[in-house]
Amino acid sequence: MTDHILDAFINNAIAEDIGDGDHSSLSCIPTTANGKAQLLIKQDGILAGIEIAKKVFNIIDSNLKIEQFLFDGNKIQLGDIAFIVEGKTHSILQAERLALNIMQRMSGIATTTSIYVDKLAGTKAKVLDTRKTTPGMRYLEKLAVKIGGGENHRMGLYDMIMLKDNHIDFAGGIEPAILKANEYLSKYRKNIKIEIEARNLNEVKEILKIGKIDRIMLDNFNYDQTLEAVKLINGKYETESSGGITIDTIREYAECGVDYISIGALTHQIKSLDMSLKAI
Repeated sequence: MTDHILDAFINNAIAEDIGDGDHSSLSCIPTTANGKAQLLIKQDGILAGIEIAKKVFNIIDSNLKIEQFLFDGNKIQLGDIAFIVEGKTHSILQAERLALNIMQRMSGIATTTSIYVDKLAGTKAKVLDTRKTTPGMRYLEKLAVKIGGGENHRMGLYDMIMLKDNHIDFAGGIEPAILKANEYLSKYRKNIKIEIEARNLNEVKEILKIGKIDRIMLDNFNYDQTLEAVKLINGKYETESSGGITIDTIREYAECGVDYISIGALTHQIKSLDMSLKAI
């Protein structure tokens, strides 16, 4: 995400929240008042989003001063103070909720991702996110995955060809889907990878006969099927396990020898980490 797009996202969020004015602050606090507040951590986890939050404060009021104590990727504990912000009281209050919403959600994602990543210690498998993200917040949520130690899958529909079940069925089968995808890349001189979904071992065998792809996704394979598929592929292509994999089962899939394991729950089943901004 470019600075321009990020600024637009923040400005849209500010407009959504403030509307025609912060009447709560305007009604009881002088516009000339100055104040100080600290961001208090109320739950253990991994911190993420603090750089985005600082940008929120800066866009609201470039004169606000922030004294930062913690950084993205830091392990945090109940009672930690991430930063202190000082300046115009109205500005602090206007930025409060947006900064917290971003940091809480991103920290929740980073914390969850780190738990999955820890489960894979000693294996070659890497944890991937998916496109199951909140509309408008994909960049922030995928950034949080990276901060938590995971890897990003494709950012959108534009940076990888992903031939899933519907693409295969609409294209008329595995072979025409692969051949047409390669023709497309050649015609438009695009240098992006091709990944294809396999729904069973027979499809893995068919894909191997055709080739011309970079990664095979093993969709909803059980442990034994995954083990057999990895043996069949034998390192010729990257492998990715996907579908129904949980924190309790991710280790056994990693031990099958796959390169990647994609977890949609990293971004779409997240509980935000608890924190608050308190006046000093």
